[in-house]
Amino acid sequence: MFQSYESTRNSNLKATASEAVLKGIAEDGGLYVMRGLEHKSINIENLKGKRYPEMAASVLKLMLDDFPENKIKECVCKAYTNKFSTDEITPLVKIGDSYITELFHGPTSAFKDVALSILPYLMRISYEMNNINGEIIILVATSGDTGKAALEGFKDVEGTKIAVFYPENGVSTVQKRQMVTQEGSNTYVCAIRGNFDDAQAGVKKIFTDEKFVEELKKKNKMFSSANSINVGRLVPQIVYYFYSYARLVEKGAIKIGDKVNFSVPTGNFGNILSGYYAKILGLPVNRLICASNENNVLYDFIRTGIYDSNRKFYRTISPSMDILVSSNLERLLYYVSGKNNEEVKSLMEDLNSFGKYEISTEMREKINSVFYADCVFKEETEKTIKETFNKYGYLLDTHTAVAYKALEKYKKQTGDNTLSVILSTASPYKFSGSVYKSLYGVADGNEFEIMKKLFEKTGVPVPENLKGLSNKTVLHTDVCQVNEMESYIKTIKTNRTDGQASVLETEG
Repeated sequence: MFQSYESTRNSNLKATASEAVLKGIAEDGGLYVMRGLEHKSINIENLKGKRYPEMAASVLKLMLDDFPENKIKECVCKAYTNKFSTDEITPLVKIGDSYITELFHGPTSAFKDVALSILPYLMRISYEMNNINGEIIILVATSGDTGKAALEGFKDVEGTKIAVFYPENGVSTVQKRQMVTQEGSNTYVCAIRGNFDDAQAGVKKIFTDEKFVEELKKKNKMFSSANSINVGRLVPQIVYYFYSYARLVEKGAIKIGDKVNFSVPTGNFGNILSGYYAKILGLPVNRLICASNENNVLYDFIRTGIYDSNRKFYRTISPSMDILVSSNLERLLYYVSGKNNEEVKSLMEDLNSFGKYEISTEMREKINSVFYADCVFKEETEKTIKETFNKYGYLLDTHTAVAYKALEKYKKQTGDNTLSVILSTASPYKFSGSVYKSLYGVADGNEFEIMKKLFEKTGVPVPENLKGLSNKTVLHTDVCQVNEMESYIKTIKTNRTDGQASVLETEG
């Protein structure tokens, strides 16, 4: 089978799509990318009238090119049948002059569900295709949403174990409760004393520990990833860009060929990178608006060409965006450098050694031709939540509000009135305390009591998966230092002997 994927840092490290899904990350720490991506294309005319699962099957077959078509359809069917609260999967809602694509109707009320509902099935097919009979260990570093979505997706999946690391004080009360109450014989959750970047760095260090990886191999075990550094997580996210566009055409808001802007709340750069992939595949994207919070390293990078993570880390009301090292940006560097693996490797070495790097003027111009960046801090975020609800009766969460306001700023600064879509990444009830405060001021009670008050005042339904969450039993209480993460994983593999596999992941 043609090995269409390679490491961002070494063109000689090749893999088939199924191998890339299994491995998650290349042996040298690089991310798997498709060298011939620009030769692939999606005919938008053929998407007219298709339901979400049909569209997903078309995109996945193109990107996961060694998977049999019948297996792709099987995975899509299992992933998107009776798991989402709406048949549309990612419905499109008009708010003022723009549209919002709601990505939070899955089992954990976050956009990660769209991809993590299908990744376990893609991984199982990859086992079969590559004659894997041992355990796969999935490691996850999360800033909040990916952790629960990955745990739910891989819960009790045969041949897997999943271990999730989250910053002890860096997620919302609801996000933490979702993770620490997770059921499943193969699930492990551990808080770390540090921030998300610490967790992500720790996970990547384990991935590239040759001695540890070799030890596992002798025991017929391997690591993999469940976040957007894994192509099996990244590729399904491309689908809702095409779906949003097709729905706009069906609504008569645009004609095929008209360009559209997408505004995306961004942390690890996976979600917005999927939009870049969609553009390469033929979607008429005008601008991808990269919306940041106080941790605005991407804002500075896109505007200056200098990526500098040597800055203060802020804990904000949009915690899933509290990231200073955005892993998926490496894939963008690969493409805008003209697929120059050595250049990417050098930049990543600079990042690891000095915490910063600077790209060439040519690369920056290519990025600026597609991406626009802005940042929105707490006060503006809260104001946006309140104004949007008062004006339209629409309740934004603290991440979507950042993207909403960034779009407003973009329009004002550029005068560009191209039809725009905001990607809504989470239910407002995952951050009910911050959302309530934005609307009505500080409320008494815990996050779950505030959730009820928010419903009573707004009338916006609480997602079923969040109801009763406060009454669930806490099953995971482990906490470790960043330098103890590898020891924690070793404890898992010796203490749990139920024949399950583990997966390694980072937020995206």
